[in-house]
Amino acid sequence: MKTIRLRQGKERSLLRRHSWIFQGSIARGQADAGETVRVESQAGEFLAWASFSPSSMIRARAWSFDEAERIDHAFFKRRIQTALNLRTRLPIRSNGVRLIHGEADGLPGLIVDRYADVLSVQFLSAGTERWKQAIADILVERTGVAALYERSDSSVRTLEGLQPVKGWLRGEEADAAAAGRAIRPTEVTINEHDWKFTLDVAEGHKTGFYLDQRDNRMRFAQWVRQFGSQRVLNCYCYTGGFSVAALAGGAAEVVSVDSSAPALARASAHVVLNGFEAARHRVLDADVNQTLREAIKQGERFDAIVLDPPKFAPTAAHAERAARAYKDINRLAFKLLSPGGLLLSFSCSGGVGSELFHKIVAGAGMDAGVDGYILDRMAAAPDHPQTICFPEGEYLKGLAIIKR
Repeated sequence: MKTIRLRQGKERSLLRRHSWIFQGSIARGQADAGETVRVESQAGEFLAWASFSPSSMIRARAWSFDEAERIDHAFFKRRIQTALNLRTRLPIRSNGVRLIHGEADGLPGLIVDRYADVLSVQFLSAGTERWKQAIADILVERTGVAALYERSDSSVRTLEGLQPVKGWLRGEEADAAAAGRAIRPTEVTINEHDWKFTLDVAEGHKTGFYLDQRDNRMRFAQWVRQFGSQRVLNCYCYTGGFSVAALAGGAAEVVSVDSSAPALARASAHVVLNGFEAARHRVLDADVNQTLREAIKQGERFDAIVLDPPKFAPTAAHAERAARAYKDINRLAFKLLSPGGLLLSFSCSGGVGSELFHKIVAGAGMDAGVDGYILDRMAAAPDHPQTICFPEGEYLKGLAIIKR
């Protein structure tokens, strides 16, 4: 077992059971990509077992803080089973579920989503890449889902020195691909609350769908009904989850805006799939910022607006630029919102914390000359858990605001 020795004082985060070890914290020690290393303080005291990543600024990720534990096949079985056990205890009304959520489940760099009878998996770190085959076997065994699709095509892998990979990894589909035979389609239909959504595990965002907004979509449907919101604008709508929710809440007209024509086509299909009149839903293939400005010029008003933009700040270093972008779209949304209207504003940027996001939205309201009541604060669904030792896991934050 190779050993990594940290610089003086750099052991503090590991003593708090935070799993990341940055390049600058290491005094000496090297290992192969994904290899398990023993991490010690400068005084030689054991701190953690970790996977080494020679290409990443996060040079190692802790698997375990227990010196007696061994990082072997049995370790991954235990961790995966613990994660699965948690999900069985959560009130999830969907067969689309986040089964493993990286660091929060003690498996840094591993994301596993179940979509009905398909597992969609991301191996995003050198450590999970090294254990990929064992992890895939355990997932199939413990979930009883034979079809496993790999979606390791995130840009995060390049930071780990890994190439993007996607394709069937387990099941008859993987066997067929290896033999050059026809493979089943990668489209899947899932149930969420009382709705249905389709997704493509090969091409959709993340692993195919935004499961983290599941409960927020239902809450939005309830608020639309409660406040009688008739005209709804869904910005960065992707495949229309919040649009379906608005229609379910009784909205007479929903406008969905996105810059992806395929996403908009699926959003329209979702409206029909869930039994709503196509005439109540309109799509705009356009830039959101420009759309908001043009709507203000035209004197339009909406009773509810959803802002669910992409990640503007992947790290804290991008926070200042992201703050300007978030502030601008929220300022425009406040101007478009009718008095008493509802704004749902989200940030999925890890580099923008909840307190900063609140300040950004407050600043947008001041610039727009309005105030608002905070109806609720929102986060990711509970199958995307946060832990007390890993605050970076709180990536999705949202505010529900009633315009005064």
